[in-house]
Amino acid sequence: MLPRLKAPLPALLLAALLASPVAFAATEGLKLPKLGESSSSLFSPEYEHQLGRTWLRMFRSQAPTLNDPLLFDYLENLIYELAVHSELQDRRLELVVVDNPTINAFAVPGGVIGIHNGLLNYAQTEDELATVIAHEIAHLSQRHFSRRVEFARGQQPFNLAAMLAGFVLLATTGSDAGMAAISAAQAAAQDAALRYSRSNEAEADRVGMQTLAAAGFNPEAAPAMFERMLQASRYSSANRIPEFLRSHPLSENRIADTRNRARQLPAPRETRDDSQFQRMRARVQVQLAGTPEEAVQRFRGELSGTPRDAEAARYGLVLALIEAGRADEAGKELATLTDKAPNTLEYLLADAELHLLRGEAALAVEQLQRQLRLRPGNHPLTMAYARALMRDQKPHIAESVLVEQSKQRPNDPGLWYLLAEVQGLAGNILGLHQSRAEYFILNGVLDQAEQQLGYALKLAGTDHVTSSRINARLADIGEMRERMEGF
Repeated sequence: MLPRLKAPLPALLLAALLASPVAFAATEGLKLPKLGESSSSLFSPEYEHQLGRTWLRMFRSQAPTLNDPLLFDYLENLIYELAVHSELQDRRLELVVVDNPTINAFAVPGGVIGIHNGLLNYAQTEDELATVIAHEIAHLSQRHFSRRVEFARGQQPFNLAAMLAGFVLLATTGSDAGMAAISAAQAAAQDAALRYSRSNEAEADRVGMQTLAAAGFNPEAAPAMFERMLQASRYSSANRIPEFLRSHPLSENRIADTRNRARQLPAPRETRDDSQFQRMRARVQVQLAGTPEEAVQRFRGELSGTPRDAEAARYGLVLALIEAGRADEAGKELATLTDKAPNTLEYLLADAELHLLRGEAALAVEQLQRQLRLRPGNHPLTMAYARALMRDQKPHIAESVLVEQSKQRPNDPGLWYLLAEVQGLAGNILGLHQSRAEYFILNGVLDQAEQQLGYALKLAGTDHVTSSRINARLADIGEMRERMEGF
């Protein structure tokens, strides 16, 4: 398990810069600079890319992220489906799924998009989920980070210094004094900064809705989603307001604007099939349940009434029963689903999980291998196949499968974690240390990554090729540390 680290100051500063609507002091003009003006070149796309990846490593060291290849694959595909219809030029996107029940999503310079799994629980349709993601992509495509920093250039140095001092206090002590200093620094410029932030949000609404419509989603989902968020916030205490609304404040006027824009945009030619979204939503509801038994009762209750999507509710019940170790009941419920849709990926993976639960690892391996022939390179299938091979006492084969997959997905912490595990079982201790190092690098724990590579270097002995690779990776870590200290 990764150690819990105190939040580094650069991560706090960047998060505040992105999220806080009152983070900067006043300037005379509130007009958003156009792309192509000086603001767009304040930070180059490559600098933003490095900034985002550094921030992501810091973030992973702090936040509980979710290792669910099936959910990750679904969200990643949805993001890219929207991105290709957006104004985003640099599409080197990276997703992080946060294991958090709150309603939130965020975008970080350099193409990092974060989604709380709680957002899927709250959204009722795929159109609503896509609304939030398209909005975040718009923040990236319009370079709002660089433009906000450009806005900050006109502020009074004293205010900025006071605010930074407050963040230092907050980062080092977590004290009320830190928050007080930040508030004092922001107070003089609050009106101007708020208006500037609202301009950014309005632009992200407009551009995001255009992306939504161009990708074939229903733009009417935007005002519907925002309206429900606003209603939810009205009945929440201050500390229970959805996280998304803290950095994306809503108002009746803003919702009215999105409703007017939706009417002007073309409606989708056909209703999208969001059955996969509903299955992912059920999957998240199992993840967020207090216990598997609670999830079992929830889905049984839904199925006894008139659920929005009966098949998704039954799929959720299957997952909950598997988590509860009730294989026979899960098998009966799953058979109802596979009779109607035998080739649905989620059902095939659930069936493999059932085989493993029953101690039938060889059957799971055979089934997943057959599916991979039909869907070569599929990430959720590949990860499930490697786990089944490991359970079937075939770690050497699992290792070769994951090594190949790591070439396609080198930034997947869960893959490196599993690869290290199977390498240990296969007796490849040198490889285990190298894979652990990659896992720690992606999670921002550079000291432990260096330690693992140190162990690997000793084991490499006179293998000069391997030693050279390890030394090169150690040099990479040194550069990463410099970037962390430099931001």
